[in-house]
Amino acid sequence: MKEILCFGDSNTWGFNAQTKDRFPRDVRWTGILKKELGDEYYVIEEGLNGRTTVWDDPIEMDKNGYRHLGTCLQSHKPLDLVILMLGTNDLKIRFSVSAEDIADSVQALGNMVLKSECGPEGKAPKLLLISPIAVGNIDNSEFVHMFGVNSALRAAKFPLLYRQAAESLKCDFLNAAEFAKPSPFDAIHFDAEEHERLGKAIADKVKSILY
Repeated sequence: MKEILCFGDSNTWGFNAQTKDRFPRDVRWTGILKKELGDEYYVIEEGLNGRTTVWDDPIEMDKNGYRHLGTCLQSHKPLDLVILMLGTNDLKIRFSVSAEDIADSVQALGNMVLKSECGPEGKAPKLLLISPIAVGNIDNSEFVHMFGVNSALRAAKFPLLYRQAAESLKCDFLNAAEFAKPSPFDAIHFDAEEHERLGKAIADKVKSILY
């Protein structure tokens, strides 16, 4: 059985923008991924609301992905593949970082995966780096004061910057914005239909990586 770790934020956790609850397991993109891949794959969900790449959050606390990732790799090894989709929360005003800094931070996480010995036979797992979805019309979102009006412009740079990071890491890449769009309810999370589309796209990519 192939072991896959999905490491991300609220859009991996499955935050429902309409209800503020969590989508059911079979609705989340991780659940769609599991269904599409079948019984020969085991999908590990590691989504956390508010998770950043490398930044300590002074308000929500304990959200630093860099501090979490090493423990998750050790806890779930041996892993055949790590799927990494982070960066949206780094857009928050409190961090004041550019899209370029965010991409560099994601690359640091990718390096951690690829330098680990948490894959089969003590080797590194394979890595799929995913650029997060776009930020929608944030002006009318409840999150506008948290993310700021220029967050959409910075997020629009993610696909190119993340692709460059993936090329540097020599790992696989997927642009989530090609398959899922932000919910009109909050401009940050995506709805059930988008989870299904993204889950199927990721499943196709995973099959090509793990054959």
